[in-house]
Amino acid sequence: MTSMRRLWNWLTLTNQHPELILAQFKELKRQVPLLYALLMVNAIAVAYTHYNLAPDYLTIWLLWPLVTICCIRIFTWLRLSMDGITPTRALAQLRHTVLLSGLLAGGFIAWSLALDSYGGDMERGHVALFIAITVIGCIFCLINLPQAALLVMSVVTVPYIVYYISIDQNVFHAIALNIFLVSLVLVQVLLNGYSAFRDVIFSRMALTEKQKETERLSEENARLAHTDALTGLPNRRHFFSRLEATLETASADKEAFTIGVIDLDRFKAVNDTYGHHYGDLLLHHVGTRLSEFAAKETGLEISRLGGDEFGLIVRDHQNRLLALGNAINDLVSAPYSIEGIQVAIGCSIGLASFPDAGRTAHELFDRSDYALYNSKTESRGQTTLYSSQHEQQIRSDRAIESALQAADLDQEFEVFLQPIFDLQHGEISGYEALARWTSPHLGVVPPDQFIPLAERSGLMRQLTQSLFNKALESITFLPPKHTLSFNLSAHDITCSETVMMLLGAIARMKVAPSRIVFEITETSVMNSYEIAEQSIRLLRGAGTMIALDDFGTGYSSLGYLHRLPIDRVKIDKSFIAEKGTKSSWKVITSIIALCRSMAIDCVVEGIETEAQKQSLKNLGCRYLQGHLIAQPMRAAEIPDWLERSGYLRKEEPKPLVILGANQ
Repeated sequence: MTSMRRLWNWLTLTNQHPELILAQFKELKRQVPLLYALLMVNAIAVAYTHYNLAPDYLTIWLLWPLVTICCIRIFTWLRLSMDGITPTRALAQLRHTVLLSGLLAGGFIAWSLALDSYGGDMERGHVALFIAITVIGCIFCLINLPQAALLVMSVVTVPYIVYYISIDQNVFHAIALNIFLVSLVLVQVLLNGYSAFRDVIFSRMALTEKQKETERLSEENARLAHTDALTGLPNRRHFFSRLEATLETASADKEAFTIGVIDLDRFKAVNDTYGHHYGDLLLHHVGTRLSEFAAKETGLEISRLGGDEFGLIVRDHQNRLLALGNAINDLVSAPYSIEGIQVAIGCSIGLASFPDAGRTAHELFDRSDYALYNSKTESRGQTTLYSSQHEQQIRSDRAIESALQAADLDQEFEVFLQPIFDLQHGEISGYEALARWTSPHLGVVPPDQFIPLAERSGLMRQLTQSLFNKALESITFLPPKHTLSFNLSAHDITCSETVMMLLGAIARMKVAPSRIVFEITETSVMNSYEIAEQSIRLLRGAGTMIALDDFGTGYSSLGYLHRLPIDRVKIDKSFIAEKGTKSSWKVITSIIALCRSMAIDCVVEGIETEAQKQSLKNLGCRYLQGHLIAQPMRAAEIPDWLERSGYLRKEEPKPLVILGANQ
């Protein structure tokens, strides 16, 4: 019973895969019309040779309905289209084809065997040839629908073989045997052909599924590649991709849009106070707030650019950009409660609009970053929209860069020294060398303006060499055990030629390496850490000391204390300026305690009042630097100043000097 059920299911194409059904339909659509045409042509040819030998009802009236059915089927199949065909509709058409194939095969075999008794040997041979060739042709036309092909072969060959065996002639017996053997071969060929066809379809299906899976994974990878894992916001790559696309659309439609950069205020202080884990959680909460805000605002996209920076693309709201920025400021500034700790940070925002601020992605981003810089330095916690005044400042930067390119480094640049005070002994322990530039065309140019421009224009190595030589020459004006130090830029610390030049200058000037402290910042090593580490260890191995400057303002300063040979750190003066805030006070206290536990010297910058000095003394801080102690001065002025100030030690303590190219 089970075998009969399986046979019935197979004959009726039950439980066939939809893709296989569609593939069979597609192949039959090309071959079935040929099948019916073959039947008609061969049948008409047989009728023609028997026209005068057989009755008209056989040659005309019985053939006419069969030919008509074939014509209808040809027309039906030619009208069918693959467009919009469904597996259900295709299955119905295939089942119809199987049924009609059996019926037509029965009709044609009955008609042809009825004609066999008329005419001579030639006519009978024509009938035999008609049956044999036609059934073979039909089988090959139906090879992709084996149910119909086997049904046709069974309906035709069984009565055909039985009929010829019943004739008492050896020739017809041989023909019957030949047809039987050919039928067996055709069955095998048919099954092999269909099996190969089915395997191709299933292989194609498997390949299609694999391609879909590959596409899905590719899309998922693309999504992940454009998503920041920490905040869930789109990442830097996505931001610039969307910026290019928005720029192209806005240029074509002549529409305005705005981009912006958000930078968190006080985040680094929180990160260094509570650790990176807490900092990551805080960034996640900020990202969640910004994501929810962007979802509610039409035409606003927010991405995380990296660290504590986020990017904006604003297509709408062009008439209320500052209001939008202030809303984001208020959102970010609301207190956060994370793991039982409540903190409050803020953010500053710089905006630049197309086409007023720029017409390329680089110009827009660069100018939004410039507007952000103005927010950070002049109106922290506010939103700044790039304007014509900022354009004038950029032109000023270009003028400084041009003057720097033409400057006589040895004549125009000087090194001033600012003393560092030892609270424990009440005396001066060292100095920081600060670069000063007086341009004959521009006048006095501050270091925070010309140092970045020197790095950008490729002049940093020459400037470092000139300033370092001047700094070494100034040591002759200092007490024997006082030290002097020098800030190294990102370019300096990652350039092996510059490092070797520094060591060569120390040897040439016959200065004790222990009197030199090279000061680095976190940002100068973070982008090329391995190269920077090699340079730092080379300098340290030569006997110089290493200081980590601007400590507490970087994203991972604590990590560098463990990984690099650091002798001392300098607490950034921004913490002293914000000492009234609870978080800044905690940072100062924590760093001083950390340095004491690690036996690392700690220097606090920016001391301007006696109250600050006394507060730090109560905390156990040892080294101070700032205008309260002394303004920067030329090296030749140091001896007289030491005498006047009363800071000259009769017994020189452990020296401390920081050489700096900028301040």
